[in-house]
Amino acid sequence: MTQPRIAVVTGANRGIGREIARQLAACGLTVVLTSRDPARGRAAAEALARDYPTLLYHPLDVTKQHSVDALRDWLQSHLGRADVLVNNAGVMLDGGGRRIADLSLDVLQATLEVNLYGALRVTQALLPMMRRHRYGRIVNLSSGLGQLADMGSGTPAYRISKTALNAFTRILAAELEGTNIKVNSLCPGWVRTDLGGPNAPRSVEEGADTAVWLATLPDKGPSGGFFRDRKRIAW
Repeated sequence: MTQPRIAVVTGANRGIGREIARQLAACGLTVVLTSRDPARGRAAAEALARDYPTLLYHPLDVTKQHSVDALRDWLQSHLGRADVLVNNAGVMLDGGGRRIADLSLDVLQATLEVNLYGALRVTQALLPMMRRHRYGRIVNLSSGLGQLADMGSGTPAYRISKTALNAFTRILAAELEGTNIKVNSLCPGWVRTDLGGPNAPRSVEEGADTAVWLATLPDKGPSGGFFRDRKRIAW
């Protein structure tokens, strides 16, 4: 009997991350829902586990190396592998019309700490398990606000962090070329979440779809791309 794939979703106690975890569990994967807040994360996982008993919880603060290491060690000892990583954890600390000329470096650093360094920390921790089993799907939740092809003003820290996350995607995909570990970025669109607000046109189900598609790509699927609605878009 083939062991189910093991998927880790960061920042998944609510919003798009929670829905990605739910959809992956519905696809038959064993899903480890992670979040910085243990109480909220555990509550989300327990609610979803009523319908999807293969959905588990583990605390994770992507800004803390010891927390990332603890997740890695737990995965190795309890599940023996990690096949899929969805780097969903993210923050927007400079919303609205803020300008880069007035950007606080502390805000930029705090944004990068989650949106870029956090994704890098978790990827570095889990990648050896993917290499060992010769299979991996790494999915980075980016944003159209990080597209250089259509870069505008406003939210400079968030934009910079997502552009950097896209660069990380391309570099890692190039390093892993020829392996069965695929790395892609996606823009979920403007989604009705705490971040997107109540007036956003997309549901969380729609926002999660491309992430789930990339997380379950076949061996001949793409790597090193940027996608929206399952279609490649410009960097």
